[in-house]
Amino acid sequence: MSFVLGLTGSIGMGKSTTAAMFRDLGVPVWDADAIVHKLYGPGGRAVASIGAIIPGSVTSGAVDRAVLRRAIAETPALLSQIEAIVHPLVADDRAIFLETHANAPLVVLDIPLLFETGGDQACDATLVVTTSASEQRRRVLKRGTSEATFADLLARQLPDAEKRARATYIIHTDTLDDTRKNVADLVSKLTKGT
Repeated sequence: MSFVLGLTGSIGMGKSTTAAMFRDLGVPVWDADAIVHKLYGPGGRAVASIGAIIPGSVTSGAVDRAVLRRAIAETPALLSQIEAIVHPLVADDRAIFLETHANAPLVVLDIPLLFETGGDQACDATLVVTTSASEQRRRVLKRGTSEATFADLLARQLPDAEKRARATYIIHTDTLDDTRKNVADLVSKLTKGT
């Protein structure tokens, strides 16, 4: 049975880059965001159900995320209905991933809202990636994200300090070289003897 490591970190902390480093070392990585994109994409398993509760939210066979965001902003109660559709589909996909990679010594579950959704309960350990607040802000704004959107995203996520307090492991992502070394060291530690 695989050792399951839950990977998370607030926006701009380097989670996607760190996940790629695990992949580069041959560790299977399940990406919650990618699965949601697939579920919302053309022919995705969530498209029809979301279209049924939010008329006009499906364009060319896919969920229009801008329409979805506006609908949720206007009617916040829709969020729980959408989650009731999407969360079981995401959980099914994660279960298939874990079954498929049951013989791997280590697998990573890349889940942006790991603690917020209780995803850490399905993990043997958790890893939080972090950097300074100023570096986080610089990274996010460099992507073209507005200050308002950045503030909104932060408000919906558990504060970095709380994530770090709950984490089994913490990696600082200030430099790529240090991050890569720390990922390799953690993989070695978690797979030793397997």
